[in-house]
Amino acid sequence: MANRDPDDTLAFYRHNAAAYAARERQPPTARLATFIGRLPPGAAVLDLGCGGGHDSLVLLEQGFDVTACDGSAELAAEAQTRIGRTVEVVRFQEIDWQDRFDGIWAEASLLHVPRAELGDVLARVLRALKPGGFLQASFKAGDKEGHDRFGRYFNYPSEPWLRACFEQAGWSEFAISKADGGGYDGEPTRWLHVAANRAD
Repeated sequence: MANRDPDDTLAFYRHNAAAYAARERQPPTARLATFIGRLPPGAAVLDLGCGGGHDSLVLLEQGFDVTACDGSAELAAEAQTRIGRTVEVVRFQEIDWQDRFDGIWAEASLLHVPRAELGDVLARVLRALKPGGFLQASFKAGDKEGHDRFGRYFNYPSEPWLRACFEQAGWSEFAISKADGGGYDGEPTRWLHVAANRAD
């Protein structure tokens, strides 16, 4: 019998990478445009948890120096096919870039970080930005961690809990907004969108 992956989230993406990457996806057009509008020409950008590479492709087409990464080797391979360049396989807990990026795009990715590890990961993300750089991230709101019907883990933060987590990780400049929408599971979702800056 094959060994089962202890991480149900990575197991889901391992077995469903092709279908997930090829799905009909509603792009975050307005948020992505706002993100792009803040970047200088040719900026170094990290697409953190790039999934199928859809947003990486948009960023590349805008002329940015894009580093795309995902924790799933299978999804990274799908993204690599889409964007035509290497996609790194990096788990959030392994982030070790220092002063590297002007902007970090983390669309529906950091929501998979276990609550107990999110503070450390947010500190790693902060260090990966250049002074004056910024992060755009999104989370599914809730009041306790759990799994969806596909077995994927979500940290489901409340706004106060998420705000405290960013503060404890060393972020001094950030704002959290709310919006209603959906997700891959087709369920109505309250989203928390974080725009955060690394101080100069």
